[in-house]
Amino acid sequence: MADTKILSISPANPDLRIIQYAVEVLRSGGLVAFPTETVYGLGADVLNLAAVRAVFATKGRPSDNPLIVHVAPNIKLDEIVDEMPEKGQFLIDSFWPGPVTLVVKKTILISDLVSANLDTVAVRMPKSNVALALINGLGEAMVGPSANLSGRPSPTTAQHVYDDLRGKVDVILDAGPTEIGLESTVIDVTVEPPAILRKGGLHQESIERVIGAVQLGTGDLQRRSPGTQHRHYAPRAKVILIPYEHDSGFAEQLRIHRQQGKLVGCIVNSPQLVKLEAGESFRVLPSSIPIFARYLFRTFRELDALGVDVILVEGVPEDGIGAAVMDRLRRAAQG
Repeated sequence: MADTKILSISPANPDLRIIQYAVEVLRSGGLVAFPTETVYGLGADVLNLAAVRAVFATKGRPSDNPLIVHVAPNIKLDEIVDEMPEKGQFLIDSFWPGPVTLVVKKTILISDLVSANLDTVAVRMPKSNVALALINGLGEAMVGPSANLSGRPSPTTAQHVYDDLRGKVDVILDAGPTEIGLESTVIDVTVEPPAILRKGGLHQESIERVIGAVQLGTGDLQRRSPGTQHRHYAPRAKVILIPYEHDSGFAEQLRIHRQQGKLVGCIVNSPQLVKLEAGESFRVLPSSIPIFARYLFRTFRELDALGVDVILVEGVPEDGIGAAVMDRLRRAAQG
């Protein structure tokens, strides 16, 4: 493969000539990284199994980690979804396009490769004019896992994709930074009550206002969702998660690791810690949790680029999208 092309494209009014070029790449079995409102995805034609295999190989993704199928308004859901439960339709009517993925029973058109040998498929409609134009132009659904090396922080800019996958993907559509910065919420609507399998850009409170009480999926149920069975979202540096506003504990961990000769990066947000010190490796993110979420993965990557050995991260309150932020931080700190 020749070096990856980065094509700048307007997020509001995508140039249809650029979209058509990317569509032709997909039709030929190539891979196209594209923006969504959550993170950048790695797109391939869902019906082209050679291209789907290339997605797994390019990312170094385990085969038991299912892919999310991305659709647009012109894609017939009944070719993908065997049955849409009533509560699933309520969520579609309320939140599509948007950052919620539904786990439903799949049709025979969806390969076991896509679904990790499960009888379910994860499907969503992204809220991105570029993504929707790409899917509409292809005329088929696309698989679209995050466009990064498996386990690394998800990409929120085209540069992040390029850093991880240069020379491994054909085209990156660069529409600037993503809006949310965390992956979609995954909810299984085949069970009652529906089960949140992965917390994400749509928080539980919003879901429950539409369909009533939900459960948090655990064990075998979580296997139906990507991003739950393996270490994910982690920078190269070791991540240590410190409770929110635990200033004495944070300062103690900083002292201990520096005494060990480690280069330490810090990510803080509470008033108690923002004045602890200053410097290139001491990053203060906004106390607004949605903005914290938007910049988290980017900050992980920037601290990695500085060569830090350890990243101390102050947690956030687990309200709203804060629950998804803490999910990502806990997963990044595993292992």
